[in-house]
Amino acid sequence: MPSTAVPVQPFTERLHTFVTRPRALADLQRYFGISRPSGTPAYTGGRFEHLAGGGDRPDIADRITAEDLVAVQTLSVTVPARVALDMLEGRLGARLSDLLQAIPRGTDMADAAATVLSDGSPADQAWKLLRDQPDVGWVIAGKLLARKRPQLLPVYDTVVRCALGRPRPSFWLTLHAALRADNRALHRQLLALREAAAVAETVSALRVCDVVVWMGHRAERHACPR
Repeated sequence: MPSTAVPVQPFTERLHTFVTRPRALADLQRYFGISRPSGTPAYTGGRFEHLAGGGDRPDIADRITAEDLVAVQTLSVTVPARVALDMLEGRLGARLSDLLQAIPRGTDMADAAATVLSDGSPADQAWKLLRDQPDVGWVIAGKLLARKRPQLLPVYDTVVRCALGRPRPSFWLTLHAALRADNRALHRQLLALREAAAVAETVSALRVCDVVVWMGHRAERHACPR
């Protein structure tokens, strides 16, 4: 499906309001522990992409590791023990490894073809395989894949969904189209925000986007539809 076929204007406008908020830079710095008031605890999620050298290191990029399971806990979710063991030692892990080998590594979402994110792609198959495991669901599935492909696949949880909605045909494809629109203006804006906040370059544009939206909307979660 060509990204140009995805209606993105309302979604992009909503996302733009979060990225351009005056507090966005300070929120980003606070989340990653660069600047926070004395006595304020750091956000554990600031370690998500960097724990044990990252989930997309060449030697482990195509398999789930114990460090990946700890990393997603920094984002306040836990993979059920039986599913975790199956990922580490069982058939589920082998199936995921086969799919991960077919998902590009080191590619920004803005640079990827829409087919990489489309229904039926290896990334989509991996997400559905994880989502359908007992007590896993769409949030944990997305966070695990974001750990393995941080530049390509976004974190998408209930706070971000409340803030940005449930776009069609999918969040991935709509975000992909938004990042590529207007000569990739949004993608470049996210990278500029990362630089201004002095956040490490190993933090992807997708993660900057996620953090800015999550920090900007979490206090408003009471307004989210159930």
